[in-house]
Amino acid sequence: MHFFSQDCQYEHPWSHVVIGMWRKYPNPRCSHVVSVDVVDRSVDPQTGIIRTERILGCKQKAPRWIVKLFGGSEDAFVREICFVDPATQDTTITSVNLSLSQFASCYEVVRYTPAGHNRTHFTQTAEIQARMNIWRSAADGLEKWLVQRFEQNAQLGKVAFTDVLRTLWEERHGHPAMSS
Repeated sequence: MHFFSQDCQYEHPWSHVVIGMWRKYPNPRCSHVVSVDVVDRSVDPQTGIIRTERILGCKQKAPRWIVKLFGGSEDAFVREICFVDPATQDTTITSVNLSLSQFASCYEVVRYTPAGHNRTHFTQTAEIQARMNIWRSAADGLEKWLVQRFEQNAQLGKVAFTDVLRTLWEERHGHPAMSS
């Protein structure tokens, strides 16, 4: 099993970040995400927590040895479940791959929480595990490639999301956001 984690602070209030979260895709900086479909959305009448389930469609080229060994295509799908708690100002997003899950799993958790005046803390973790007991070296190679790809996409996602937040700020305030 391999792990990935990162955290940062956005120079935007939590409410602004949550609005931006829904506008992250489509995005030219994250061209690997080609579709986003909302499967379910509900509000818990007791707590006010908003639950949204989405399926993200992605296109990514895999190394030839992975395609030869495991088959598959460029098309991949990810199930994402998001909980937004307006009372505690906590947003938690979990996602897991649906495609090729018999060979490898990627479980991701993202959190957005307030971090003081007009700032939001972002944390992201992922556990990536090949599900093959045979050919440990192939499984290890697959995990390493998946972690590298995840890290590349995470960095693209962070830059893309910063662009979304900047655009939202400019739409709302009519001038560029202060740089961080």
